[in-house]
Amino acid sequence: MNYADIKRVDVANGEGVRVSVFVSGCNHHCKGCFNRCAWDFGYGEKFTDKQIDQVINYMDHDYISGLSLLGGEPLEKQNQEGLLPLVKKVKEKFPDKNIWCYTGFDFEKDVVGEMAKDNETTKELLKYIDVMVDGKFEEDKKDLSLRFRGSSNQRIIDVQESLKEQKPVDFKL
Repeated sequence: MNYADIKRVDVANGEGVRVSVFVSGCNHHCKGCFNRCAWDFGYGEKFTDKQIDQVINYMDHDYISGLSLLGGEPLEKQNQEGLLPLVKKVKEKFPDKNIWCYTGFDFEKDVVGEMAKDNETTKELLKYIDVMVDGKFEEDKKDLSLRFRGSSNQRIIDVQESLKEQKPVDFKL
């Protein structure tokens, strides 16, 4: 997996002050995407144990609320495999910090309905994700007044509650 950027301090992509990892590679190609350069799976640099340690180091402060995964597309198959060791280590070291994941995939149809049924990595990854912002960015539904999402079709989902309830549960902001 390649990554486009790691932000040490991010207040735009989830509640509180966060560390954000922007992965490379996305097949959605949403019109109006804010991060088109990250569509290319080869963009940026390789994400290795060095970057995992860097993220852990950045998160090791009381003012950091959690980790945000963006892209590109974190839930592309090869990106899931690259992110799984990171999220495991984050939850092991910081069990009280949350993990947000931004995806263009639909939570029930794509992520739970297909990916998690066919892919053990997806199933495992979902155990560590607390909040998912789902749905492709739709330029005609762009709304700058929305918190933590770009278009009105996107939802902010409490992943763990949704998995328990077996239906999407909105995350309470």
